[in-house]
Amino acid sequence: MTDSKDNAHDLYNKDELKSPIWLNEEFITKVLREYENDAETKVISLKNSPASAKGDHYASIMFRTEVEYKRGNETFTKSLIVKAMPEEEGHKKEMLSGSNIFETEIRIYSQVLPEFEKILKAAGDKTKLFVPCIYHSVEPRTVLIMDDLLPRGYNVIRGRNATEQELQLAYAKLAKWHAVSLKIQNEQPEFLEDYKRGLFDLPHISKDPFIIDAMIPFLAMFDKVPELSKYKSYFEKIKGDYLERLKDVMVEYRVNRRPDAYYVLSHGDYHIRNMLFKHNKNSGALEDVMLVDFQISNLCPITIDLIYSIYLLMGPEQRSKDWRNLLNYYFTTLLETLQKIGYKAELPTSDGFWQQIYRHKYFDFFMICTFLPLVWAVKTKNFEVTNILQSAGDRSKCYLIDGYIEDLKVLLPRFESLGYFDDLK
Repeated sequence: MTDSKDNAHDLYNKDELKSPIWLNEEFITKVLREYENDAETKVISLKNSPASAKGDHYASIMFRTEVEYKRGNETFTKSLIVKAMPEEEGHKKEMLSGSNIFETEIRIYSQVLPEFEKILKAAGDKTKLFVPCIYHSVEPRTVLIMDDLLPRGYNVIRGRNATEQELQLAYAKLAKWHAVSLKIQNEQPEFLEDYKRGLFDLPHISKDPFIIDAMIPFLAMFDKVPELSKYKSYFEKIKGDYLERLKDVMVEYRVNRRPDAYYVLSHGDYHIRNMLFKHNKNSGALEDVMLVDFQISNLCPITIDLIYSIYLLMGPEQRSKDWRNLLNYYFTTLLETLQKIGYKAELPTSDGFWQQIYRHKYFDFFMICTFLPLVWAVKTKNFEVTNILQSAGDRSKCYLIDGYIEDLKVLLPRFESLGYFDDLK
């Protein structure tokens, strides 16, 4: 038993090792009776377990609930994913307190994505953008429940980077999502007006040491890596205000909208752990990808999901060699979809698209000094995400991981060649 418990601590988030008291037969009976529209539905057995691996997510607690139930004379089994606000006192609960991320996700599931799929379907595109939410509530507790995709053959990619084909499929689905949001903004802008809060609108994010102190270990890293030392002066120039400049980018849609920019409803957290891929059981052929986790979806520059994805969706090789081709693939799909669904405004241009990406370089700077070292720390399996977020000592070690340094040896010269450092003050 001890070995099993120790193994569980290694595999799963600590606050998901034990399911909450309310996640019981009485609660699931209520859920299934509403879902099946049958007041006589009765739960026979129920088993809860962690729904995801350690490091997969942070802004919630998630459980897999396998339930056997009876409806009429028939017996059914169903696997559910139950997602709720963190209940255990600590950094996770504190960081998310006062936020509206679950309310946003509930509306995205129940209102926005069904409309997006409806528009695609009307144009002859049967793309599925989401797995339907079968139950949600805010009171007495905040919770969403969805069908489990695992029995349908969907899995999170683990122990490897996504292939080029998998990435293309992920970008194609994002492009279709973005295209429909552009059409809706053009034709019925009030439909998306409420989705204006992104990462930096979380009440506690701007005070979190993981965010505000990231430049300290990042700058210290340059002193220990002679090959990169020449880049330190550029970041010294912006260390005092780069977060403010980044915030200007993140809120550009609502406070400083530009006529030459493209704004979409972003996913907001577009990384490899927020998508599940399906491969054919027999041939291994890639069949689908399903996006999940829409807690910080918001109207913002088209660049946000894309720059974010360079660091949290692509692997280091793709980040090094294929990043431009992958983003061009996304853009081609975006244009094709806009034309297919009858977009009436002027189509985005490739030049305008890339100019906007280059203009938002402060998001790149933010990603390489905050999330990229975290990505590498998780890859090594030598760090606890919670410890990285809470411990300055643990965070500083992440900036000297070999893979991270090798990444910077590619990224920083690229930034230099693109002129990202030319006008820093």
